[in-house]
Amino acid sequence: MSITVTTWSLEQTSSSDLRPAAEPSGDVRIVRAEVPSPEFSRFLYTAVGGDIDWTDRLGLTYAQWEETLTRPGVETWVAYERGTPAGYVELEAQEEGAVEIVYFGLIPAFRGRRIGGHLLSYGTARAWDLAERWPGRVPTKRVWLHTCSKDGPHAMDNYLRRGFALFDTKVEEEPEVAIPGPWPGAPG
Repeated sequence: MSITVTTWSLEQTSSSDLRPAAEPSGDVRIVRAEVPSPEFSRFLYTAVGGDIDWTDRLGLTYAQWEETLTRPGVETWVAYERGTPAGYVELEAQEEGAVEIVYFGLIPAFRGRRIGGHLLSYGTARAWDLAERWPGRVPTKRVWLHTCSKDGPHAMDNYLRRGFALFDTKVEEEPEVAIPGPWPGAPG
């Protein structure tokens, strides 16, 4: 069995493209996870992506997670609501001043609380100023990401509202896989 998946690639080519969302009410903080932790990153990955078909990193070993997280220019920014992890954005510096938003999303229990737009705004701003935290890196000239038809129903609209512009669309057949979830019986 296979499913048709549409993948959209979006970008900003100037920091002035960013249109920040309003900050949510309440105690929401966004903090950089400065100590690379495969355990914590895998937790975020499965908690956020378990119900929306994030499977590409599930087979990575501990060493592969560690290698990914310790590359220069890779950053993980975590949103917390009242001290509890609510979601994250992972950035990766690339060649020629590009920064990819590799992963972005919220744990299901925190969706619909106006945290996502704020986290995406904050993460995008950190992509634009990433070189300031990594001496020797080229200043950011482009921030890009991709989303697909398997992602949450509000993902594309959030990216467009934050000032991202579509630059490519691909339609492919992918094997249908069971959605793993963070663990059996978790609310989704």
